[in-house]
Amino acid sequence: MKIIPYALILLGLAGSVRAASTAVSFPSGSDTISARWQAPEGGGPFPVVILIHEWWGLNEWMEKKGEELTHEGFAVLAVDLYRGKATADPDAAHELMRGLPEDRALRDLSAAVDYLQKQSSVKGQKIGVVGWCMGGGFALKLAIARNDIAACALFYGSLPTDKEALAKINCPVAGFFGAEDRGISTQDIKQFEQNMISVDKKVTIKIYERAGHAFMNNTRPSYNEAAAKDAWKRCTTFLSNNLK
Repeated sequence: MKIIPYALILLGLAGSVRAASTAVSFPSGSDTISARWQAPEGGGPFPVVILIHEWWGLNEWMEKKGEELTHEGFAVLAVDLYRGKATADPDAAHELMRGLPEDRALRDLSAAVDYLQKQSSVKGQKIGVVGWCMGGGFALKLAIARNDIAACALFYGSLPTDKEALAKINCPVAGFFGAEDRGISTQDIKQFEQNMISVDKKVTIKIYERAGHAFMNNTRPSYNEAAAKDAWKRCTTFLSNNLK
C-alpha cells in the first residue's frame, strides 16, 4: 500500500501533458486548500469546469482530462480533496476515500465555486462540474448543494434516491455508466433517471453495453476504448451546449 504526495506525481508530467497547469489555493472554512488550474490561451473570460477526481486522488490522468477540456475552450479547476495525497494502489485508494469526510469535501468544492466566481478570467455564471466514480457522486452532491452550477456531468458515480434532494438541482445533468458495473446496477440508473424526470429536472443518461466500472480510465484494466471515446464526446458536447 503506497500513498504518494501529489507534488511527486507532477514531476513526471512535463513530457506527457503539453498544456501548463498551475497550482492555486483558496480558503475553505478555516483551511487553505489547493487545486490545479488549466486554461486555454488568451485572457478569457472562459466557461469553467470543476473536475472532481476518482478515489486515486488528483493524479496524471486527471491532468490529462483537464488538458483535453482546455482544447475545447474551457478553463479547468481540479480540486485536491485529499490534500496532497494520491495513489495507484487500490487498497490505499480505498483508505483515502474512507478517510475523506463528506462535509469537508463538499465545503472544499463549494469554496472552489466561490473562488471561481471572483476570477476575471472565467465566466462566473457558467460553471460546470464533472466527476468520476467517487468524484461523480460528489458532482451530483455539489449540484444539489449549489443552485449556481450550470451543468453537471458524472461518470459512474453514486446516485442519490431522495427526490426532495434531487428537486434542489438547478442545472442539466448528464450521466455515463457501464451496464456491467457491479457497483451501480442498470436498475438503479434507470430509477435515478425516472426520479429526476419526476421532479422536472433535465437529465440525459447513457449506459454502455459490455462496459464496466471505470471504463473511461485508460490506465486501468477496466478501460473500454469505444465507450470512453463516445462518452467523452457526449460529455464535451453537453458542456458546450450548457456553458458556452
